[in-house]
Amino acid sequence: MSELYGLIFDVDGVIADSEAINARVTIEVFAELFGLDNVVREDFNAGIGRSAEEYVKAGARIHGIDLSDEEARKVTKVRQEYFLQILKVEPLPPFPGVLELMQEAMRNESFRLAIATSGTLEKSRAVLNATDVPYEEMIYVNGNDVAQKKPSPELFLLAAKRMEIDPARCVVIEDARNGIQAAKAAGSKCIAVTNTFAGERLAEADLICSSLEEITLETIRGLIEREA
Repeated sequence: MSELYGLIFDVDGVIADSEAINARVTIEVFAELFGLDNVVREDFNAGIGRSAEEYVKAGARIHGIDLSDEEARKVTKVRQEYFLQILKVEPLPPFPGVLELMQEAMRNESFRLAIATSGTLEKSRAVLNATDVPYEEMIYVNGNDVAQKKPSPELFLLAAKRMEIDPARCVVIEDARNGIQAAKAAGSKCIAVTNTFAGERLAEADLICSSLEEITLETIRGLIEREA
């Protein structure tokens, strides 16, 4: 197995700008449920990359609301319904370079691919379908599969296990600090793309890029082999 390389993609903020929709629908839900009219996208930054419940808790906390686990689950249920409704009527194009990098890796016998996201099965699958990602040909791990969400490494460890590749021979592509920390805790390399946060917020990654158009299979190999 030593000659194999694993390439693991996060979903929100890596494959497409679904983070913008996440914030938009959560702002709408907060207005309806809590009467808040001053919520902005940045209020949710601390929850990006974590579970849906932690995402809404982070935003609520900014406005002095301490949601219980049960209350957070109720909010996320409404939020997901709104999110899925939007994807039925609005296009969600993938970020430049995403499908091209996936296709290049899928044509190469040395690479195995995985999707690993803290999002639920239904929500993440809606994004993958909207962006035409061939996830059925990859290992697919979502928030329903694990007990611990990022920054726990559980998602990425499970993805590597299902690919039958040592986590140390995997590169995770992320857009947020929670995901970078999870990748590093799993023993994997991490490429951070500045789709959601500026580069200084992603300094723990092994490589930072502004677009996956900058990343090739040689980039992936180089990150893994330089530490081998």
